[in-house]
Formats: sequence, structure tokens, C-alpha cells
Amino acid sequence: MNQLDFAGRAAIVTGGAQGIGLAIVRRLLASGAAVRIWDRDAGQLDRARGALEGPLSTEVVDVSDPAGVERAAGAAAAALGRIDVLVNNAGISGANAPTVDYPIDEWERVLRVNLTGQFLCCRFVVPHMVRQRYGRIVNVASVAGKEGNPNAAAYSASKAGVISLTKSLGKELARTGVLANCVTPAAAKTAIFDQMTEEHIDYMLSKIPMGRFVTVDEIAALVCWLASEDCAFSTGGVFDISGGRATY
Repeated sequence: MNQLDFAGRAAIVTGGAQGIGLAIVRRLLASGAAVRIWDRDAGQLDRARGALEGPLSTEVVDVSDPAGVERAAGAAAAALGRIDVLVNNAGISGANAPTVDYPIDEWERVLRVNLTGQFLCCRFVVPHMVRQRYGRIVNVASVAGKEGNPNAAAYSASKAGVISLTKSLGKELARTGVLANCVTPAAAKTAIFDQMTEEHIDYMLSKIPMGRFVTVDEIAALVCWLASEDCAFSTGGVFDISGGRATY
């Protein structure tokens, strides 16, 4: 594992108790960061604490709850002393169904977690970063946000929204020392697959020219570079990691 210099830096990773988020947390810790995981699953947080070593703290947070996110941001700033990095990784896939049959309450649930959740985390963490004149925000979107996946309208729309949110935020913060970028991975084999049909999983694999799914460690490597001081002149950017599926 190549290491970056995160000595003295403090990071929040949402949805960091498993899958992609856990790989990001592991890499940040190995590179010297103090990390705070926000996740809504207390059991997964307990397991993550038992599996990781280093300056790690956790908090049960529902990213779709404005009051909860505001409280958690204040608690993180107090506990860590500063917030240098925010990785917005928490997300759900939602149901697989044609748009005309898609349950309205499921549409709202997916958008609330995947898009509103990232907005809320930025809304309440960014002021801490602006005050210290330094910050790195990495939003986890998806190649589905670029291309749209059939039978996954809510997920695709939410991730397209994340891309646009990142572009807006990057422009707004460009002169503050706070940079905001997003990544658009192809699918990785994580617990989120449990929410998908086998037909949908096969469809996603068929679209990747490399003929395999991305690994969580590959995503973590890109995310952590974007979260580092080495990333100094990219903001509002969309960084592809889709095995050749998306070429823009």
C-alpha cells in the first residue's frame, strides 16, 4: 500500500464501517490520519473498531437527519480539534424496477440518503473547514450518475445529483483552501450487492471493458489521493474509476 502524508490531519468518513468506506478508513489510518467514522449501523461500527488500529473514533449517525448531522459535525470538531477531510461515502442502492413501476417512497428514500445526506454533511462540515482555510471533500458518486442504469432510476439520479453538487461546491469554495471532488466508480462487490437483483449485477459487469468489478482498495487509493495535500489544483472534478466503462 502506497502511503500519503496525513500526519496531523483529521478525517470523517461516512458509511465507513464496511465496504468501500472501511477500505478508505483503513488507508487513511495507515497514512497517519485520525479518523472518525459516521455510520448508522452500531453493530458494524463495533466490528470496525475491533478490526482497525490507530486513532479511530466512531459515532452512530443517520446522514439523512439534519439535526443529527449538525450535532455530529460539532462533536467531531470538538473531539478531533479540526476537520481536514470529509469523505461522503454513505449510500444505498435502492430497489431495481422500471421507472414507471418504481415505488415513490423508495425513490424518496434513496434520494434522501444518497443525495440529501451528502448535502447535509457538506452543509454542516464545510464551515469548520473554511474557518481553518483548509479542507478536502471527496464525494462518492457512481458511473451510474454519468450514464444511468436501467431499472435503477433513483440510484442513478441520486448519483448524478452528487456530481452536480460537487461541481457547485467546488466553484463556491475555490478560493477558500477547501477543495471538493467526486469519484465515479463502477460497481464493487460489497454488501450493497445484497440490495440488487442478480440480473442487475450481471448487467453492470457486462458494461465494464476490463471484465471485472473494481476493488474497494482501488477506490480507496483514488479517494485518499483526492483527500490529501497532494491534490492542490483540482476542485469540482469528477474522477472516473470504472474500468473503461466511462471515457469522459
